[in-house]
This record gives sequence, structure tokens and C-alpha cells, in this order.
Amino acid sequence: MKVPRRQFLHLAAGAAALPVASRFAFAQAYPTRPVRVIVGFTPGGAPDILARLMGQWLSERLGQQFVIDNRPGGGGNIGTQAVVRASADGYTLLMVGAFSAVNATLYDKLNFNLIRDIAPVAGIIRTPLVMVVHPSFPAKTVPEFIAYAKANPRKVNMASPGNGTMPHVSGELFKMMAGVDMVHVPYRGGSQLITDLIAGQVQVSFFWAGCGNRAHQERQATCARGNHRDPLGRTTRHPDCGRFRAGI
Repeated sequence: MKVPRRQFLHLAAGAAALPVASRFAFAQAYPTRPVRVIVGFTPGGAPDILARLMGQWLSERLGQQFVIDNRPGGGGNIGTQAVVRASADGYTLLMVGAFSAVNATLYDKLNFNLIRDIAPVAGIIRTPLVMVVHPSFPAKTVPEFIAYAKANPRKVNMASPGNGTMPHVSGELFKMMAGVDMVHVPYRGGSQLITDLIAGQVQVSFFWAGCGNRAHQERQATCARGNHRDPLGRTTRHPDCGRFRAGI
């Protein structure tokens, strides 16, 4: 009997949360071979790091390898398309993000329908974004940044991990709210973006807080939207959030 994809993946996800005895019985049926987890971005970025952490955890609990397969390009669309084309047997999983919802409206012609072709399994993480600039950048506060960008239209490069990603959309929202004109520089993932930001090749990015911490000692990291509360109600703040939050 062939179990429908949505039902199958929900059963698989539920198995990970069951007590050990029950989970052991289910693990005899799934997975019986390694599982691919496709990430639509290059290694080293936030989606890739998260997928590798989850893959290790699932491997330990379910007794099979969860192999990370990076398929960068198209703002995550190439990876999504690879999963849609795979067999509907639960052995090819996809790391989905907010970019997946954005892409449905950003791209006129896609070879898939996310709602129809992809079955959701579980929410994994929620993280705030921070506005990060190189320490050599003339502006030290958000008002100074806005003033500089207005005085130098299209001379500030705004980097993102790709078209349609949350850093891209957040940057575009900032441009609209602040009335500034910056040049968008899309990458195929976050690792090269961070490298170029540290090197001063690009001036600003609206990036996930966890990745922003990676190079905190080498550049300023500043909150673009103030404090954030996690699902447990705890407030999280980057060390430099205060200076910029007041200027938004």
C-alpha cells in the first residue's frame, strides 16, 4: 500500500516525538535507508547550519543517516524543485523558510506549487534579523545611515543570500520606509555574503541574528527591528541593538 506523501511525512515526524519504545517499533518501517535533506542555499549559511544540526539529531534518534544536499540558486527554488521531482516516499526532505512563501509571489512562472506539492512536517526555528554594516562604514546609527544613503543614492550595496529571501525582503522594506535607494546584491547563500561583508566588498545586510554573531568582532551588528521575543516569551537582543533601535 502506498501512503500519500502528506500522511507519510506526518507519521514520520510524529515518530520522532514518541517515547523510545514506540519510536523503536516505528523506526523498523521508517527510515530503512539514508534520507536526503535538500537545502536551497550554499554550505555555511543559516539554512545549511540548521539542517546539519537537525540532520544529526534525527540520525541519532531514528538510526539512519540524514544527508544534507545543497542545491543553491533561484532564492531556494532549485532545491524546492528537486524535492518536488523526487519520489513521494519520505526519503527526500526540504528545508523550507519564509523565502518559500515569498517566491510564490515573486516569480511569475514556477515549475511547482508549494502548497500542492510540498507537505509541511514541523516548524523548527524562529529568529530575528539584524542590520549589519562593516565597521569602516561612515554611519554609526540608523539615522546617520539613512542620511548617508540619501546623500549617496545607489552607492550603498545591500547584500542578501538571494532574491526573495527574508534579508532581501527586509532590506527592500527598509528602503521603502526610509526613502533610500540602495543596490541589491544577491548571493547564492549566506557564507560568501558574510565573507564579502567582512572584507568590505558590500556595505550592509539585513541578516539572521545567529549568522550576524559569526563576525561580530570584525564589524558592527545592529538591530533593524528592535527586540524580539522567542516562543517562550524571552527577549533577545544583540549587544549593539540599542544604538540602532532608537533610530527606527
